[in-house]
Amino acid sequence: MAKRPSSFLVTLLRRGAPALATATSELSDEVGDPTPMRALRRIQKMSGPVDTTYRDNLLLRAARYVALVPLVYRLFAVPGAFGVYVSTHGMIGIGPVGLVALGSVSLSLYGIRWMLRTAPFRPQHAVRLLALDLVFTLLAPLAIGALVPASVFTEAMAVPGKHLLGEVALLALALGMPAAVGLALASFPVRMLASLLGTGKAAPGDAMATFPSILGVLFTATGALVLVGLGTRLALAYGIRNGRIAERARQHRMLHDSVLQTLEAIALANKGDPAVRLAEVQRLARAQSMELRRTIENEASERSEAGSRPLGEKLASLAAEMARDGLRAQLVIAELDDDTLSEVRQIAIRDAVRESLRNTLKHAGTDKVVVRVEEQDGGIAVITRDHGAGFSPDARPAGFGISESITARLNEVGGTARVESSPGNGTRVTLWVPF
Repeated sequence: MAKRPSSFLVTLLRRGAPALATATSELSDEVGDPTPMRALRRIQKMSGPVDTTYRDNLLLRAARYVALVPLVYRLFAVPGAFGVYVSTHGMIGIGPVGLVALGSVSLSLYGIRWMLRTAPFRPQHAVRLLALDLVFTLLAPLAIGALVPASVFTEAMAVPGKHLLGEVALLALALGMPAAVGLALASFPVRMLASLLGTGKAAPGDAMATFPSILGVLFTATGALVLVGLGTRLALAYGIRNGRIAERARQHRMLHDSVLQTLEAIALANKGDPAVRLAEVQRLARAQSMELRRTIENEASERSEAGSRPLGEKLASLAAEMARDGLRAQLVIAELDDDTLSEVRQIAIRDAVRESLRNTLKHAGTDKVVVRVEEQDGGIAVITRDHGAGFSPDARPAGFGISESITARLNEVGGTARVESSPGNGTRVTLWVPF
């Protein structure tokens, strides 16, 4: 009989924040669906099954930062309780109470420093730190009971009590609710033993008096786990969905800017001598097949190499590419700092200019175009200008090439595109991206 997959919510409460590493597994498309649905139904989808054997290392490393909250709480609450004790009782029992406060602060500071360091995250080190912290949490009340006078015992116990509350929250977030509940239950006999050492009486009533505070911490930690876990899963679902949409749009642009352009060039090839036309078709098909193969096999490295060149070189290479297809592009480039524009924005500009030049080649009825690059309004503007046939933007709405290969491409990197044209007066395309 197949094992039933675990619910993400159950796994989260059982394992704590590290269960976030399973958040991307078995993630239903319905979670990220923007179509309105009942809140309880969406929560049910977010709480759906996960593969508990799957582990995303990036999410696992990010999950550790959740533990900063109880550590920071202890960093302020314990010294605060110590300050209240000193202001009330002065120097009576200050030695052991101060040592407990110092130990708590030291452990909290070390834990914060350890989690914020740049070294690789090692789970075994985290386990040792948690074990050390847990031992201190259980021994601190006993030290207070054994070393402070009975007259100040109750007030002195407020210092390790604050540490205990932080430890309960820490275990709930780092190891899950079973560990936190186990510590909460163990704290009652420890408190009674400390009372026995300090006052000669077990005082179960005093031990139970801490129950509301501990229960409040457990509920708060549970709510924090649920909110962080479900919120993370919802954000991941939206991110995956939007990533797929963006990748689909990129593939559509790639097909439009490569395969479709080649097919249209073949359709517009020389209608004369069949042999010449066949040779031209073969040349275009061969060039396109090489481009597609290069894109499929080595796209990442190709983009990295292209991105390492300055924008001027990219546009010069593009002008040479268009010259082979019969369009003469005159480049006018202002003096620019090579590091002014990020690689992502340079590539977006280059690809948008390529689409603009191909539109000129196909529709303008001219073989000349001017490409000017200049600084403008806190960014870089690339302006292509031809004196071809032009068109009426009102009579001819923007097609895929303008809306996706130019406008959408620049929008993705924070830029804009503006197309100005009129019949008989050519076309001017202004592409702009911020620094």
